[in-house]
Amino acid sequence: MEERVLYAELTPQAFRERLAKAPIAYLPLGTLEWHGEHLPLGADGLQSQGFFERLARQVGGIVLPMLFMGPDRRRAVGEMELYGMDLCLGAPPEKAYPDQQLAGSAYWVPEDLFGAWVEAILKQLRRAGFRIVVAHGHGPSTGYVQNHAAEWAERYGLAILTCWGSPLDREGLGIQVDHAAMNETSLVMALRPDLVEMERLPKDPNEWPVGIGGQDPRLYASAELGERILAMNAERMAGILRELLERVKA
Repeated sequence: MEERVLYAELTPQAFRERLAKAPIAYLPLGTLEWHGEHLPLGADGLQSQGFFERLARQVGGIVLPMLFMGPDRRRAVGEMELYGMDLCLGAPPEKAYPDQQLAGSAYWVPEDLFGAWVEAILKQLRRAGFRIVVAHGHGPSTGYVQNHAAEWAERYGLAILTCWGSPLDREGLGIQVDHAAMNETSLVMALRPDLVEMERLPKDPNEWPVGIGGQDPRLYASAELGERILAMNAERMAGILRELLERVKA
């Protein structure tokens, strides 16, 4: 039986024991967002939660329930709101598609509301006894946390970090460093292969799938690559967290 690491599944005694060993909280920043025709709408949270579960079993700590609301780019078009991948911004001509409401996306909140929500969570985590918070997932949500980490760390007495910030990110081998392309598709293949339906992508290699940003998942994604990405990032993050643990326990 696998070690229980999900906050919602712990009894008070199990919580006390895990907290005493490693006061680390992992916050999966999810969405309900278009990730191509081949991936589930909850791909963001599923990836970060799956990675955090592995990391918690390796280093210690407790994984919070995934969020499903987050900030993103937004534009009002008449009475319709478009956000995230609804808006095809900056894509080269061969990957462009008309702005449109993509099926299933239901997650947008303004940055100030998202920030207030995260701050409320941080306040509760500090009260519960955590000293380190790792938040990661949806790109704009993760970026928002990065931009406010120093301010929040001082306000709440927590070490706050994400999983970005290594050369692996630039090589496409970080955690969630594209949108539904090689990287994210490989991660979902490794973590939840039952939810990946590659056959739903266009068969014609010259037809670019709508709402996908990065290297072509039809050519480059695999469960093996996903496992490699998870292992490399778990090793890197484990080293960072063990150093932080020594400092907060000193």
